[in-house]
Amino acid sequence: MMETLDHWIGGVPVTPAGGEYLPVTDPATGRTVRRVARGGVADVDAAVHAAVQATANWLAVPALGRGRLLVELARAMRADATTLAALESSETGKPEQVALAEVENSATYFEFYGGLVGMPAGETLDVAPDQHVFTIREPFGVIGVITPWNLPLNQSARACAPALAAGNTVVLKPSENTSASSVRLAQLATEVGFPAGAFTVVLGTGAEAGAAVVHHRDIAKVAFTGSVPTGQVIAGIAADRVIPVTLELGGKSANIVFSDADLDAAIAGAVQGFTANAGQVCSAGTRLLVQRDVHDEVVSRLVDAVARIRVGHDMGPLVTREQFRKVQEYFKIAESEGARVETGGTVSDFAAESGGFYIDPTVYSGVDNAMRIAREEIFGPVLVVIPFDTEADAVAIANDSDYGLVAGVWTRDISRGLTVSGRLRTGQVFVNTWSTGSVQTPFGGWKNSGYGREKGVEALHHYGQIKCVTVKLDSARL
Repeated sequence: MMETLDHWIGGVPVTPAGGEYLPVTDPATGRTVRRVARGGVADVDAAVHAAVQATANWLAVPALGRGRLLVELARAMRADATTLAALESSETGKPEQVALAEVENSATYFEFYGGLVGMPAGETLDVAPDQHVFTIREPFGVIGVITPWNLPLNQSARACAPALAAGNTVVLKPSENTSASSVRLAQLATEVGFPAGAFTVVLGTGAEAGAAVVHHRDIAKVAFTGSVPTGQVIAGIAADRVIPVTLELGGKSANIVFSDADLDAAIAGAVQGFTANAGQVCSAGTRLLVQRDVHDEVVSRLVDAVARIRVGHDMGPLVTREQFRKVQEYFKIAESEGARVETGGTVSDFAAESGGFYIDPTVYSGVDNAMRIAREEIFGPVLVVIPFDTEADAVAIANDSDYGLVAGVWTRDISRGLTVSGRLRTGQVFVNTWSTGSVQTPFGGWKNSGYGREKGVEALHHYGQIKCVTVKLDSARL
């Protein structure tokens, strides 16, 4: 019998109110692996009610006690890493070693924020001798967290850990395509001692369960990671309800290689930047800007480096059939725009062998920044290489984008690296490296890449609101 996955509400599994389930496909094989609950308004209402009921119990836990529970959850995740990684792989198709690394990264969020719960949460203001004025940071209440399918466990942890550390309870709505690891995470939270309902997971589609979360009167803030169009809808609903929202949306990040760069390091970073997670990362470096005098050498060496990637072993599939088809449509768009295929541009042979949604890593040259393949987020292992002449040209091309999430700069001239970093209109810049950063580094975008910050101490500040208290002192005692 096929595995069935239910909501996790109030510390127990709960079947969907409508009795319906959605099929989940393993993208590595194209076969259905489980059914997940199809939630709607009634299910979300039950989940939010459980979170509201748990709020007082969660706040009754002293701050250091909450921190210990978060750290205990991190330990439980590591102890359960094999199971979590298997669940993650079954719904994303990631190779085992990649899924295990995701578990470790996800556990680090709970460990990090567990250590921050006791940090100062306000200040004393010197207003007048007869007034004692201070601020305190208080939790919002119930946070609605909506996550996408590309990095399910990681992105659930990234939002839920700081929200819980700040004293909020959480209703998490993961993608219907990748729900299993998030439900297991909530189960582990219950097992280590979180109050029932403090960490609740409701399943279903974005149009049904997701929309119900954003509309619910008892959701005090929403944290959303996903596409720009969906983010715009959520921001509109949040604006009507006058509640805050954190939006982590798309990207078309520029990776700039100057002719004085260490080309070995730059090419390795460029390959990592567009093939990690099969390019299904909002911060992927999918525009490679190369100074003209080293352009041809870089392209040639990129092709050689990409040829060493073993599809199905080093790089997994696209997570959904829809995304698999979308990337193939962009191959047609690239051809119509006159881009030159240096390597890839095809469905991988491994797709035919396995039945999975595998795409060969693809590099296009002869690309102008006005082309659709240079402006639109493809969300697959597709890199466009754009030549430039001067430092000013590189900055102008990099900034000529609707997005502003991440950028990279490769140069041996540290003054240039710092100067260019200051001119790039993005939330993060990597100089002579390319990575997703550390849990300690704030992450978020400008322009259509969203607003608000995740990760780092800054994320903790987004899950609390400031209250100012003014006390009139007895002047006779002064």
